[in-house]
Amino acid sequence: MTSILFVCLGNICRSPLAEGIFRNTLEEAGQVESVRIDSAGTGAWHEGNPPDPRSIEVAARYGIDIAGQRARQVRQEDFSDFDLILAMDKSNLSKLRQIAPNETMAHLRLFLDAPEQEVPDPYYGGDQGFEAVFHMLRTASERLSRMLGDQQSS
Repeated sequence: MTSILFVCLGNICRSPLAEGIFRNTLEEAGQVESVRIDSAGTGAWHEGNPPDPRSIEVAARYGIDIAGQRARQVRQEDFSDFDLILAMDKSNLSKLRQIAPNETMAHLRLFLDAPEQEVPDPYYGGDQGFEAVFHMLRTASERLSRMLGDQQSS
């Protein structure tokens, strides 16, 4: 079973959306049983809180329920529990590399694989930012789902 952790700063906007969208994408592809997914933040400010209401709202608009998720901070065991840790931006990727144990087997990279493209933080913007982030994450989730499907079939 493949395991993937999505990471942003506070685990209330981008990474919970990525988790929910990717889970939905896997369900649509009939792959949900073969992948373990979760999300976390590099910071602990929002630990235990639900996602930002704007993230919940944009996900719900597309039939995805993320309201039950709760923010948590990245833990040391995440680097051994997950095969792939996907950061939303370079700052979070840098922080992950900084705190990762030397012997980690987890592959750390940006979620968007276009030339070093980052998922912008919509927290201080309006609803349009959350909508744009949703579509970025949906496209990246579909690409990742196809890649996993190709790996499993070969």
